[in-house]
Amino acid sequence: MEGESISFSIKQWNEDDRPREKMLLKGRQALSDAELIALLIGSGSREESAVVLSQRILATTGHNLNELGRLAISDLTKFKGIGEAKAVTIAAALELGRRRRAEEARQKLKINSSHSVFEHLQPLIGELPHEEFWIVYLNNSNRVLQTHQLSKGGITGTVVDIRLVFKLAFELGAVAVILAHNHPSGTLKPSHADIQLTKKLKTAGESLDIKVLDHLIVTEKAYFSFADEQML
Repeated sequence: MEGESISFSIKQWNEDDRPREKMLLKGRQALSDAELIALLIGSGSREESAVVLSQRILATTGHNLNELGRLAISDLTKFKGIGEAKAVTIAAALELGRRRRAEEARQKLKINSSHSVFEHLQPLIGELPHEEFWIVYLNNSNRVLQTHQLSKGGITGTVVDIRLVFKLAFELGAVAVILAHNHPSGTLKPSHADIQLTKKLKTAGESLDIKVLDHLIVTEKAYFSFADEQML
């Protein structure tokens, strides 16, 4: 009987209030993505509730939260009922989620496979709209000393200064490095420039007694490993 009265009472609430009450009664996992977003924006408009507005926003991204996280503030404010303050709130919540995942990945400090490198780096560069080049510096136990952004480029590429790669390696006392960059296009095929840069860095590392263990191309959901493909 008690459960029936709760269910009945929920139906009587204003639709904008239902997600909040639903979370209090049933827990956060009981809410849909649209209901969680509705909690962030608080209220909808005269024409539609916060839940319906959130469903409409999600529909434009194919109900993909990663795609939603890529939207700029200006993209969000194009939806009727979403002003700058609500747009900022949505963006901030999604950024916190991204950072939480990155924090979880950073706790896996020992690198033992290309997949562990991917798990470490994907939250940092896997969803970016531009290309970035990163270096993972390792000690002799393959534990991460530092993960460093070496350069940041535009849509088509980035520039790598080989001297800076190994300068920081000496400062950290690293004995090995792993190279990584993202492909915003989603393609996993290494370009000719990727291959040449990898060879150049490996040769430089050998002369300095610093191993280049791998070079990963990272996308949102997958990666390409030079080491796994025996291209190192």
